[in-house]
Amino acid sequence: MLIYNSFSRKKEEIKPLKDKKLGVYVCGITAYDYCHIGHARSAVVFDVLIRYLRFLGYDVKFVRNFTDIDDKIIKRANEEGISCEELAAKYIDAFYKDMDALNILRADIEPKATEHIEEMIELTKILLDKGYAYLADNGDVYFRVRKFSSYGALSGRNIEELQAGARIAPEEKKEDPLDFVLWKSAKPGEPSWDSPWGKGRPGWHLECSAMSKKYLGIPFDIHGGGQDLIFPHHENERAQSEAAYGTTFVKYWVHNGFVQVNSEKMSKSLGNFITIRDILNNYHPEVLRFFLLTKHYKSPLDYNVEALEESEKALKKIYKTLKDINSSLEIKKWKNITLKQDLIQEFNSNRENFFKALDDDLNTAKGLGFLFNVVRILNRILSDKNYRKSVQTKEMLEVAKDFFEKVKDILGILYLKPDIFLNELKTIQLKRKNIDLAKVEELISSREQARKNKDFTQADALREELDKMGIEIKDTPLGTEWDLK
Repeated sequence: MLIYNSFSRKKEEIKPLKDKKLGVYVCGITAYDYCHIGHARSAVVFDVLIRYLRFLGYDVKFVRNFTDIDDKIIKRANEEGISCEELAAKYIDAFYKDMDALNILRADIEPKATEHIEEMIELTKILLDKGYAYLADNGDVYFRVRKFSSYGALSGRNIEELQAGARIAPEEKKEDPLDFVLWKSAKPGEPSWDSPWGKGRPGWHLECSAMSKKYLGIPFDIHGGGQDLIFPHHENERAQSEAAYGTTFVKYWVHNGFVQVNSEKMSKSLGNFITIRDILNNYHPEVLRFFLLTKHYKSPLDYNVEALEESEKALKKIYKTLKDINSSLEIKKWKNITLKQDLIQEFNSNRENFFKALDDDLNTAKGLGFLFNVVRILNRILSDKNYRKSVQTKEMLEVAKDFFEKVKDILGILYLKPDIFLNELKTIQLKRKNIDLAKVEELISSREQARKNKDFTQADALREELDKMGIEIKDTPLGTEWDLK
């Protein structure tokens, strides 16, 4: 499998540092607010990466942290009148609810920053001893950026460029504007821990270096996160870890692209800050997950209602095909009707190309294209009265079911039984369009009764009323089926 390495700026074949074992660390949330659409994208991208690596046979040890002490957490806790510990617990719990809804696998290890203060202090000691860090007059400990000669190699920035925009805030006691804080001295009313430099708390960048080393060792294979973390967070992590331990920190750096909302950067000031739970009030969680896979993970993704509804239609089509496959496999008598060879070849090549797309830098967008080609071929066969009963079709449908199982395990979609998903989707769509389910069922029941009474004028009038509501009906041997237009 090839993956784009942000450090080398090229696609590289994944070759584990040890046998078929892969250590993967992904930066988790800062627990001070509900998760937004950007968090959802990063979570889904790395969830699919982990799933696919395991599908390929790698033994993956996956670590994703929680930042549970930070300036934002302290500020929000003070606003809500609760402790930082209570606030972080509240939003970590909310994170799990959102991630469970999106079918995100739990990481193997999910460490919290406050549980690893000792490891962070030890790392700071090493940096002080090696002269890469210094204790300032106010009790803060800073990292000497200029002493680390390859600083900026990950983000592609040079010292001169960084120096031009660097400033020292009045409360800071840095030797150089470029230096970053490793340990912050205690301030009144803030949580703090004992250290050799007095009471204080760790800087943000320190925690991931300490926790990744503890659980994965250094070097480890893959470090991931959003594109916004490349600088300064991942740049600083790399600098302090390699300065302390004298070895490469990470083999492959993987970053997902930004999410925009209606082509604008998402921010609270613009009023377009969208949380996962906002979206799930109106859309099925599997629709959101599907939408997040429709672009290559490195590309920008534009969130808008139209795109989400396109994903809804696409996912619905796949589930309807799955339902049709299941019902077709119940056929008792199959016939020796030969399918066209090009159909079989096209079916097989699209299945193979799905996996090739994922092998090439986890290209889920391209993979979904091949998945839809498979769906299109199956629908073409199943809509043909003769082909539908062919023994070759039966064999193809059984292969297709196995293929969809693999898609389910890798992409984390198609987890529900078709009838359950389609019914859940109907309920959500009715709610979104303010259509009363009881009213729909009442009209359909009345129409069925009118048809039994051979009152076709009344039946047609009721069909027209349903049509105006946006309800499409279909009469089948098993009764009336309905759906939203």
